[in-house]
Amino acid sequence: MIEPKFILVLVILASGFFSGLESKCPKTCDLALGSYYISTFDSIGIALNLTYIASLFQMAPEEVLPYNPTITNIYYIRTGDRVNVNFSCDCMDNSFLGHTFQYTVQAGDKYESIAKDIYANLTNTYSLTKFNSYPTNNISSGATVNVTVNCSCGNSSVSDQYGLFETYPLQSGENASSVASTYNISAELVAKYNPGVNFSSVGAILYVPTHDPNGSYRALSSKRNSSGGAIAGIVIGAIIFLLSIGLVTYCLVDKRKKAKKASLISLMSGESSVPLGDLSIDSSADNAPSRVAGVTVDKSVEFSYEELSKATNDFSMANKIGQGGYGAVYYAELRGEKAAIKKMETQSAQEFLAELKVLTHVHHLNLVRLIGYCIEGALFLIYEYIENGNLSQRLRSSEWSPLPWANRVQIALDSARGLEYIHEHTVPVYIHRDIKSANILIDKNDRAKVADFGLAKLTEVGNMSLPTRVVGTFGYMPPEYARYGDVSPKVDVYAFGVVLYELISAKEAIIMPSADSTSESKGLVGLFDDALRKEDPKESLKKIIDPRLGDDYPIDSIMKMAQLAKACTQDEPNNRPSMRSVVVALMTLSSASELSDINHLFDNSPGLANLISGR
Repeated sequence: MIEPKFILVLVILASGFFSGLESKCPKTCDLALGSYYISTFDSIGIALNLTYIASLFQMAPEEVLPYNPTITNIYYIRTGDRVNVNFSCDCMDNSFLGHTFQYTVQAGDKYESIAKDIYANLTNTYSLTKFNSYPTNNISSGATVNVTVNCSCGNSSVSDQYGLFETYPLQSGENASSVASTYNISAELVAKYNPGVNFSSVGAILYVPTHDPNGSYRALSSKRNSSGGAIAGIVIGAIIFLLSIGLVTYCLVDKRKKAKKASLISLMSGESSVPLGDLSIDSSADNAPSRVAGVTVDKSVEFSYEELSKATNDFSMANKIGQGGYGAVYYAELRGEKAAIKKMETQSAQEFLAELKVLTHVHHLNLVRLIGYCIEGALFLIYEYIENGNLSQRLRSSEWSPLPWANRVQIALDSARGLEYIHEHTVPVYIHRDIKSANILIDKNDRAKVADFGLAKLTEVGNMSLPTRVVGTFGYMPPEYARYGDVSPKVDVYAFGVVLYELISAKEAIIMPSADSTSESKGLVGLFDDALRKEDPKESLKKIIDPRLGDDYPIDSIMKMAQLAKACTQDEPNNRPSMRSVVVALMTLSSASELSDINHLFDNSPGLANLISGR
């Protein structure tokens, strides 16, 4: 008889294979629109001409006119009007939706002027840099530049009624309400389709449901990407193949090892290129140690289901201490140590293995410690128990006393040190991809440890831009990751900047309006950007500082942390500091006696990223 654990391993193996093949793009569509804003940049009399605008998108004016019923004169368009340009919404780099146009460079053009002036913020300098190899400020006249415009085909989790969307760059003075009014939809609907967008940021891209030329909304198409059927066929065949091979392997192994269970995990030896989702049984010797993530781990880290069940009273609600995106967490006392057990379903095999791999490779005071694992019945990871919950709870729950400011600075420094370690001191480098206050644990001494490495990504030195499926938490995602799926250590730096804002304000990363409010949801990044732009930013900050602090805080220290957070949350990843530079800044900030010595570092936020980065 085949043991259940063996079948579980085969299922995990098959699910890992499936996740490696699935497309990282949402469904594509044959039509999307871009909203081209007519600004006052035109000084030579061509930008107000529909022929010129259409040519930027490789179209003739008559192809654009059906989507612009209010345009009556193709030779003149007023400043402040918008032109709808139509294009197909395609899968780009197997990671995001968009369409690429070609632009012929004119003398004096730079990426910034092409993005802002020529294409009216429908693209940005990051995208132009990503999809072209020309030097930023030295593009030869006559060269062809790839211009990629992002798009959307809808979201069934929001509504099935809308399948045609406009890519809409915000202009000064616009917000979710004004855009919603223009398109005759609710501001709430706009917010749902654009979670985490800073609605006060000029140039921010919104995806807005819009009418087709007939004046009606297109329903969301149920058509999948064309590759979906082929992928499904491959996966089904692969699963059958894997199960067949697995059964043969099991029979051979069973002859040698009936006395012991085959329960060891073999995952990626040091130079192996085996996909992260692959699990297999390693039973070459009766007393062989477990091979976990390419390193030998003492067998004591493997727990039995019976042992976990007994320690948690059969995973009772009384022992449940948390619920995350990939499973529930239970308190237990195991082998004389307090522990937290994360129970994950088999479909979370990728996340299980990612976390197992990272935490058996890296060990640091500011990273949560892995005690062990179990793969009987489900997937279990066992960690050290951290007494004071997570940072989100500590900041916002009335069950906890307010965190003093000095403790908040120390928590920021601890978390930064943990991230610096995985960014700078491991080979290969690890990127967390889901840094947020809920994933920073606080111990009994109010010291912090970074946790939850289920989305961790490995990168090789010199290859820091890896397109990937976008996963994570809205409000913490930087633009290059949310739009293109680009992963680099600067993804964590951006999210850490949002955490710094949380430490100051105790507000959520996305602030939702109350049920009886007419205000809009707003990202924490946008809230602080507005405050720091005011004539007296310190006074503006006082209005959003955590009220539980009362007046017990040094405003200069808060100002400097806010400016550090602003540097971390720059739109352009190259303008963000490294975590090593962030640690240096926070080390100085944590010492009150040295506070005056760093005033020069924070004198003006526009140059802060460069100063911290040492450029």
